[in-house]
Amino acid sequence: MNAIAELNEQTDRSLLIVEDDKPFLERLSRAMETRGFAVTSCDTVSDGLAQIGKAAPAYAVVDLRLGDGNGLDVVSALKKKRPEARAIVLTGYGNIATAVTAVKMGAIDYLSKPADADDVVAALLSTSTDKSELPANPMSADRVRWEHIQRIYEMCNRNVSETARRLNMHRRTLQRILAKRAPR
Repeated sequence: MNAIAELNEQTDRSLLIVEDDKPFLERLSRAMETRGFAVTSCDTVSDGLAQIGKAAPAYAVVDLRLGDGNGLDVVSALKKKRPEARAIVLTGYGNIATAVTAVKMGAIDYLSKPADADDVVAALLSTSTDKSELPANPMSADRVRWEHIQRIYEMCNRNVSETARRLNMHRRTLQRILAKRAPR
């Protein structure tokens, strides 16, 4: 509710949502309207660019992969037309490289689908520039690897063959790793 109070203090509440998943687009549009945004929705990159050409919104939520192109083109066009606009990128295909590219192109955040409307509002209205603190004693690389293998092993219902397939690893190698104690 604090984010909605912040939004009510803003004069320009225009929001552009560019998403090719129609049901998700409709749900997100309705949810954002109930939270005080004036929503314009598009389902293609070309429609999003045309909308920015007419009137650049103060906020934007853009899907990364769209049917007719890359959503980062919309973010880039928005930042050129209205540098102070706040845009976030949503995607079901998240990875570090695209997150870095999105931020370099002007996005303020990068969220994985399915994203909750409250998460989207919090990302759009976030003014925090504080960086999270580094852990006092971070895990070693070996420990991080071991934790990842254990997580996948549990997700595969402790099936060694399936886990080995998913990790692209030989089954016997995986069995040896699982037999050892966790690294420090």
